[in-house]
Amino acid sequence: MLEFCHVHKSYPTPQGQLKVLTDVCFKLKRGESVALMGESGSGKSTLLHLAAGLDLAEQGTIYLQGQSLAQLSESGRAQLRRETLGLVFQQFHLVASLNVADNLRLQARLAGREDPAWSAQLLERLGLMDYQGHYPEQLSGGQQQRLAIGRALAPRPALILADEPTGNLDETTAEGVLALLLELVADSESSLLMVTHSPKVAAPLTKQVVLHRGQLLAPSAALPQSD
Repeated sequence: MLEFCHVHKSYPTPQGQLKVLTDVCFKLKRGESVALMGESGSGKSTLLHLAAGLDLAEQGTIYLQGQSLAQLSESGRAQLRRETLGLVFQQFHLVASLNVADNLRLQARLAGREDPAWSAQLLERLGLMDYQGHYPEQLSGGQQQRLAIGRALAPRPALILADEPTGNLDETTAEGVLALLLELVADSESSLLMVTHSPKVAAPLTKQVVLHRGQLLAPSAALPQSD
């Protein structure tokens, strides 16, 4: 589904090049749910942006469903995102002028894969059936995040990329949202790569990988303490 082969990434700063990722190699198989862990500044969000084709590696190759992202044009990567990926962020990024039903269907319409029966099922399972006519500002934080998850899943994408999807929620709400996310990902037969700093959030996923100072640690390695 997703493969990083010896990927390097750095950014220019006034003090010179800042290395963010160094020789990163890993595979995410179809149907897997993988937690990407690491301390703040370890490169987790950068890796997720590269996986989505929002940025390009300076060395190495990233394959999404066997396609090298670097060999695609910008419009080609945008099309791949529409048709293959579902994105869930810590900030909900809902469209304020659209109601719940239209926000949920938005990504599926852009991908040309709207399924009214699946959308209705998502609304029901997300607990939003009675809020279809509401607007994002009328929802709680937990409801907004559930809606963002539903929007990502509506086209039945091959891969969900989630960046701290429960980071803005209280613990009880976060547990419920995470359980629902994993249930719906499994039901839609998608793969999941989720960034989190929390071992508790990572535990239910099928595999955990750890980034430390831009490098992937062995799966059994403990996360080093920050300096």
